Amino acid sequence: MDLLSTYIIHQADNVLILGHRNSEWTGHGPILEQDIALSNIALDLVGQARNFYQLAAAHLNELTPAEPVTEDDLAYLRDANEFRNFILVEQVNGDWAKTILRQFYFSTYQFLLYNRLLQSNIPEIAAISEKSLKETRYHVKWSSEWVIRLGDGTEESHARMLEAIHNLNPWISELFLPADFEYEAESSGAGVLPEIIKDEWYYRVNKLFETATLPKITSEKKPMQILSGKKGVHSEHLGLLLAEMQFLQRAYPGSNW
Repeated sequence: MDLLSTYIIHQADNVLILGHRNSEWTGHGPILEQDIALSNIALDLVGQARNFYQLAAAHLNELTPAEPVTEDDLAYLRDANEFRNFILVEQVNGDWAKTILRQFYFSTYQFLLYNRLLQSNIPEIAAISEKSLKETRYHVKWSSEWVIRLGDGTEESHARMLEAIHNLNPWISELFLPADFEYEAESSGAGVLPEIIKDEWYYRVNKLFETATLPKITSEKKPMQILSGKKGVHSEHLGLLLAEMQFLQRAYPGSNW
């Protein structure tokens, strides 16, 4: 697979996997309004994934017309080592605090990234980013309000946010470690290197954490070597997630609604 297609698929994989994780909360949210809100965010993310997978499939079919692929092939017929999503987004939901913080971390990253991708020299990437940016702006707002509500809430909610920070922070560094396909996308003008938004990401996160009475976080000097979801090396959680998500298509190939 060429590097540009991998770059597009990386964007799709991130939002598909997080969308699926969020969908696991449907019917289990703390209150009905927030249950619906998170379910809608899950739908937004899956919709973004579909747009990116369609673009990737179209690009691959131009390169290898004798071996056509569809968006469904990319979502449901790849194994875990072929996925290029962040390890952060595949982490299990845990409690509400962990789910909220994971969403806030990723949505803040996504908001900054999509703003940069508006300048992509591939019109389809720019168009998907523009459409997705409207949704992502709400995702940031919604998750930010919850981070403040929990961090500056009760003693228990504050403790749960601290635990969420402890569990998720080891996976932050991967967001900003460029992969080969990101270097290729940046050099061709199709994408950007993630390190360009790193300082802004930490500034926005720490600014909100200050309001939420949570401790400031800093960039790790030596990232964990396991941070390689972009290279297809994932935690055990992704395999279990895919086994559930891909079951129907694997068991009944070619099935459609």
